[in-house]
Amino acid sequence: MKKLLLIGHDANRAGAQLVLLNLMRLLKVEGFQMHLLLGEGGPLLDEYRSICTVTIWPAPDRYVMGAVADKILGKLGLWDRFYQQQMQERQQAIRASLGLDSIDLVLVNTVTSSRWFGQLGIPDKTPVVTFVHELDMSVRMYTQPDELAYLLHRTNHLLAVSRATARYYEEQHGFDPARITLFTLIDTPALERNVQHARQQPTIYKTLGLPDDALIVGGCGNAEWRKGNDLFVTLARQVIGRGPEASIHFVWVGVPPGSLRDDLLLDIRKAGMEQRVHLIPPTPDVLRYMSHFDVFVLCSREDPYPLVVFEAGLSEVPVVCFNGAGGSPELVETDGGFVVPYLDLDAMSKCILDLLNQPEQRRAMGKRLSEKILERHPAHQSVETLVTLFQQLT
Repeated sequence: MKKLLLIGHDANRAGAQLVLLNLMRLLKVEGFQMHLLLGEGGPLLDEYRSICTVTIWPAPDRYVMGAVADKILGKLGLWDRFYQQQMQERQQAIRASLGLDSIDLVLVNTVTSSRWFGQLGIPDKTPVVTFVHELDMSVRMYTQPDELAYLLHRTNHLLAVSRATARYYEEQHGFDPARITLFTLIDTPALERNVQHARQQPTIYKTLGLPDDALIVGGCGNAEWRKGNDLFVTLARQVIGRGPEASIHFVWVGVPPGSLRDDLLLDIRKAGMEQRVHLIPPTPDVLRYMSHFDVFVLCSREDPYPLVVFEAGLSEVPVVCFNGAGGSPELVETDGGFVVPYLDLDAMSKCILDLLNQPEQRRAMGKRLSEKILERHPAHQSVETLVTLFQQLT
């Protein structure tokens, strides 16, 4: 039985973490023994633990020896030496708990995990596979250049979620394209079941006071600049201003309380759109919203191959996205929605209005997007590709 060490950056309910969870379930069925190292915890932690042993990298102590003792060590010029010793002892304890010498292969999920990978001292004989979900913006936000360089140098094979992602690591980091495999693991049967279940639930839009004939343009994802929440509000202003339909509503699912939400709400209020633009906090009911979208708009400035596009597609909702912002155009193409020039909100708003005004085209594109997802991303085929790669490397 092969023993794998998996490394993830946290257990939050987001795309890469959910893909890892699905991957772990499939690998367990294939007979792999696993140990998961996480940089931090999160809502998915219990689900991870139901599959294998999970170790969370300990948070740094506030003091090396105590508030007063640390001040004395600092004055004596000894604090850094004691701190480094503490870090070494902690790393040795983690390495011992992971049993690194008995690991057959390391799978690093996201380059964000390079922060912890570099501290483990993985034996040279142990092959490393890195699953990359990040492009330029995320790399700059969540990695350090030396840590990422070490991870990529140590990586025997790279899994990339889209051609755009593979091209980024080839061109910007010099990774050998012969050692890159396109790999997207989506549990399409489970997603289909979840979508059907969501559709059978009473409409959740009653809670927002939306009319039964509302045309809903949806967005979904974290609240951050990279995801383009601000662009969504600007887009709403253009579409609502042009659309004769008073029933057009914009709904973004995934905006928690905080300064960005406050800023977005200020723009919404000043534009007079309080009754037409709705920001929903993160919720496990996301598919109850999405399954009744009429159009899904991906405003992301960067998104390698987002899970939300699969959720929208399997809900038979056409997608409008930006070219040059990641891998979604590779799936949407010309028959699953529209791909518009990067940041061209004028073109995006026209495409949205075309879809809202042409229900037959809207349904046809949504259906075709769903078909392509099922054709191109069968989960069983994906895990077979990975198992074969693991066997070759070990």
